[in-house]
Amino acid sequence: MLETAAGTGVLTRAMAARLPAAARMVATDLNHPMLDQAAKRQTGARKIEWRQADALALPFPAACFDVVVCQFGAMFFPDKIAAYKEARRVLRSGGHLIFNVWDRISENEFADVVTQALAAVFPDDPPRFMARVPHGYHDVAQIRRELSAAGFFNISVEAIDEKSKAPSPRDVAVAYCQGTPLRGEIEACDASRLEHATAQAAAALAQRFGHGPIEGRIRAFVINAA
Repeated sequence: MLETAAGTGVLTRAMAARLPAAARMVATDLNHPMLDQAAKRQTGARKIEWRQADALALPFPAACFDVVVCQFGAMFFPDKIAAYKEARRVLRSGGHLIFNVWDRISENEFADVVTQALAAVFPDDPPRFMARVPHGYHDVAQIRRELSAAGFFNISVEAIDEKSKAPSPRDVAVAYCQGTPLRGEIEACDASRLEHATAQAAAALAQRFGHGPIEGRIRAFVINAA
């Protein structure tokens, strides 16, 4: 099994706990420091190969994996067809590419509320990272076309609806405004207003969901291509 865009290994650890002991796992990411963090967090006896790699140019021979997986990474690929072609190349006959992407931002309440709150803070140049990138690759027909162009023909798509939970509105606001690339867009507008923008996002979340522990709707698509 090959994982691309593994990040800090959240999915890697979940799969390691469920896959048979004999399964070989290779987890890759473009960012080596992320993999270093992932390796530090991994527990248990299972051996995982952590390797820096570009999903658009995988350093593996053809037909060497049974499964390629990617959790919320496809929307960041600058050339998605190229990434899908690479996954197809390294898969054995009958292998599967399994990945997920977020649905449109309106179906993901925390991200939507934060984005709207920031638009009120910076009306002339609203930070739109969340809508543009993480929630910008939701057209299922387009995803199917790009997978077909890469050589996949048996494609299934399942919509998954869940709830995102947080201890407080402030936790959500800090996570989005200060812990994602959205921070860079806020600071590009006015770095001195980062804390103010975070506070406004927290206030908007509290108005929508309450002041204690909160939860909001999230929606994603899981794609299985062979």
